[in-house]
Amino acid sequence: MWMCMAVFLLWMRSGGCTEKANTSDLIEYTAADFYEKLHSGKMMFIYFERQVSPTISLFLVELEKSADALQDYGVLVGKVNCNKELVRTYCTEERVLHTAFLFRGGKEFLGFDLDTVFDVNSIVSEVLFAILREEVKYVHTDADLLAMEKAARGKKDIVLGYVRSLGTQEHRSMMETAYVYGSKYQFILITGGPVLKHLGVSELSHSSQVWFLHCRVHSGFMTAITSERCPLTRMRKPLSTLSLHSFLQLMEAPLVTEVYDDPSSVQSPQFPYQQTPQVFLFSRPATEHLDLDTAITLAWRLRGLALLLLVHRQSPAVKTPDEYNAAYRLPEKSSEVKYLTLHDLDEVLELFTNQEKEEEDGDEEEEDEEEGLEDEEEDSHFGNLDDEISMSVYENRGNLLDMDLITQLTSDNLHATVAQSSLTVALFYLKWDAVSMAFLSSFIEVAERLEDSKVQMSAVDCGEWTDLCAALPGSSIPIPFEPITAFPSVLLLRPQESAQHYRGMLGTEALHRFIILSLPASPMLLSTQEEVTSFLQKVPQPELAGYKPDRVLGLFKTQTHAGVSLFTEAAKSLRGEVLTGLLTDGLAEQWASGHTVDLPAVFVFPSWRTHTHPSTLSVSTSAEELLSHINTALLHPLPELTVENLPSFLSLGKALLLLFVGEEEDEIGRRQNQALVEEMRGLVESGGGRMERYLACWIHLGRTPAGMSVLGSYLGSLPPLPALVLTHLPSGGEIYQYPPNTPIVAPSVLQWLQRVEDGAESPAGSWET
Repeated sequence: MWMCMAVFLLWMRSGGCTEKANTSDLIEYTAADFYEKLHSGKMMFIYFERQVSPTISLFLVELEKSADALQDYGVLVGKVNCNKELVRTYCTEERVLHTAFLFRGGKEFLGFDLDTVFDVNSIVSEVLFAILREEVKYVHTDADLLAMEKAARGKKDIVLGYVRSLGTQEHRSMMETAYVYGSKYQFILITGGPVLKHLGVSELSHSSQVWFLHCRVHSGFMTAITSERCPLTRMRKPLSTLSLHSFLQLMEAPLVTEVYDDPSSVQSPQFPYQQTPQVFLFSRPATEHLDLDTAITLAWRLRGLALLLLVHRQSPAVKTPDEYNAAYRLPEKSSEVKYLTLHDLDEVLELFTNQEKEEEDGDEEEEDEEEGLEDEEEDSHFGNLDDEISMSVYENRGNLLDMDLITQLTSDNLHATVAQSSLTVALFYLKWDAVSMAFLSSFIEVAERLEDSKVQMSAVDCGEWTDLCAALPGSSIPIPFEPITAFPSVLLLRPQESAQHYRGMLGTEALHRFIILSLPASPMLLSTQEEVTSFLQKVPQPELAGYKPDRVLGLFKTQTHAGVSLFTEAAKSLRGEVLTGLLTDGLAEQWASGHTVDLPAVFVFPSWRTHTHPSTLSVSTSAEELLSHINTALLHPLPELTVENLPSFLSLGKALLLLFVGEEEDEIGRRQNQALVEEMRGLVESGGGRMERYLACWIHLGRTPAGMSVLGSYLGSLPPLPALVLTHLPSGGEIYQYPPNTPIVAPSVLQWLQRVEDGAESPAGSWET
């Protein structure tokens, strides 16, 4: 789950401010086109667009890039604009905003969270992985691999690929190759785990690798194979589609080729083996069978390095002196043959392994020079994540985490574990995913804080328990959640209830706060004046000490009132973020009378306002509408933007009137900043209805340094502070800057906004063009 702020900044730095997200070449289907192609049974990868954010703009650019690649595999790629064309289900459900869909055989085949299909490589690899789910197997243990080897023995060779994570260029190369060769070879994919140990690779290895398992061995060569395992050959070149294709062709070359000509007369390797060295061994009539066995043994050890040819000396065409028993020819010197007198087969192996080592050493100096740069790039990658996550990744990479307080969930114990506790918090993660492992560290910290509570902290390694993460029922009891498609993910599980998703920041404080605020009932039933007072002024549980949450109180004449069910549904959606209470009967009438409102009513007590002046709402006709009104009432009239709250404010779809203030060096600076914020608050109040189209907000660059990158990206350079900009206009990507060095006062700002609306102001920058 990427931090929205990180995505936002990455989008800015990757050209969001200089290159327009041109999606005009992306095929846009009408509803009729979509249904026509759907019913034709064609495979389609479709995104249903409702609103465009920076993240979605980036995705659409990458989606367009993937169209040509996926077309080669029979997959149509496009989008449906739900603002123009309404496709039922896909244009009305909230999940569609962050999901792209693969259709196959006239129906939905799979949905992909946009976090997993973030660029052209991840789109192509994940779509092909889904299409080839029967052809490409995913193994977790060495026992699984052994079982597949036994099943393939004598029937099919196996191509085993290790990629550090899914959605990468290497994953795409594996999937593209599997699409072409899937009927010929059994493809297996691993991303870590015990299989690597069998292959002699450390899980800390940063390079993707491929092995060819020779399970369909020719009967004539079976004498060389004594193990129950299929002999394997490692591809020595970096994994790419081209290198893997060449490697598979090389694996099809004869193990030993018998010739009756002198090596100098033997033709150089032809396509596709023209870049492969040749090794010649000489055979005498008296030792012909022994020589062949020796050649087979050496050929297996040279597999993937060189082609082995056995030269029969009984042929009069062989002119090589008897003192030589071996020879070789390199591809760059195709006509030159070098002759050797060998005493041990290892001498041949050393010849080519040393040559391979020299090639690697040739790059070593360059790699050493780049090592520092790679470290910087790695740290930079971490820096693009939320600060708390990046620090956790950096400090804990290589450290073993203490999981004693975490219950490991499996398909076997899920239901029993959930039934034992009023609240089970489950983390779904992947061991080879850096963000997952960073958040796992934060998750353990939360478990330590909650050790004495009734909360059961648990985790699921989705690399091991794929059936559970895919929500595949293992018994008659259904899995209480949908398939997990984004990692890491946190669900709050309660007995006999649907799962609740945690969608907040991936950090200790944010998760701890959410869990604590999820502990009370939602809504809490309040029956006395003391309970109401406690609800408004105190925390209902000791764990909430130190938190100042928003509160919402529903007032109804009776508990059977129709509005109670709507309020309860809205309260469940707010659980973990807002404390909700329910007041009925005489006490509700007393409260309504004291605040001069009619029942039913909803009181909203934002944390930034005193409890003596709540916002009053009427009960809506739907839970969704009521929830929207509550969220609007909770919104601060002039919020301070931070990494944590930026995504929620961007989701409102309003233009941002954004004030940037610097860090105060003294009391005078603090007062100046405070006066600016008060002036902006006065602007909101004096502007009245005119300001409803804008979200007036501010960023303190001392508390939120990431804002400097945003401001510099907006305008091309950092202007003098304070700076006031208008951005994210619904009409386009223009950015307007309030005239620098001009006092920021409400009347002047209102006049400037009017000039912007009239088209009399020129943009200072753009976040699309």
